[in-house]
Amino acid sequence: MHSWELVTAVDGPGTRMTTFLAGCPLRCLYCHNPDTMSAARGVPVLADDLLARIRRYRGVFRATGGGITLSGGEVLQQPAFATRILRGARELGVHTAIDTSGFLGRQASDELLADVDLVLLDIKAGDDDTARRVTGRPLAPTLEFARRLETLGIETWVRFVLVPGLTDDDATVSRVADHAASLRQVTRVEVLPFHQMGREKWDEIGLPYALTDTPPPTPSQVDVVRDVFRARGLTVY
Repeated sequence: MHSWELVTAVDGPGTRMTTFLAGCPLRCLYCHNPDTMSAARGVPVLADDLLARIRRYRGVFRATGGGITLSGGEVLQQPAFATRILRGARELGVHTAIDTSGFLGRQASDELLADVDLVLLDIKAGDDDTARRVTGRPLAPTLEFARRLETLGIETWVRFVLVPGLTDDDATVSRVADHAASLRQVTRVEVLPFHQMGREKWDEIGLPYALTDTPPPTPSQVDVVRDVFRARGLTVY
């Protein structure tokens, strides 16, 4: 595990205990937590110890309609651990969510997904070329996982990071919107503006940062992209 925090209004409904697991197969150019890319930067944690911490916050979760979110890194890189935590949280009556790119969706067993109330699905791009440029990996596994979630009827919030000069092309945005609109289980889309708040972390761990000169999108640019999703009947934030 890399770290955890209590957050409100992000990572799912209510107050969430978001747990960041270490290790990720993607190398997103805009990653604001590059220190979670390597599993070596995490610390060993027993499932029982994490569940004990979750148990202590049950009152907060009940009062706010919140729960736990397993994030990363990439949660599906540790499917056995995630399965234990999700099952334990469900037995405690706690709402569960996972934040994932879906790239490792084939590692998520039906048993794991049966204990997931909500998936925050990060769709990095609408086409394979852009996805490979952004993450170094193909897009197809993410879309395959999205269809599986639809078959299973698991509520999904789609997340899309808007990066000027990288993911803001009209065709790219339209394709992401088309993917999201084609999925019956998607109840919400979050268009997240790119920011530079994670830049120092890249320097600290000695990784080259490719977006030094990339500005955040303006509010009007973000509104235009959100309108593309709204035009397809999606609920957008």
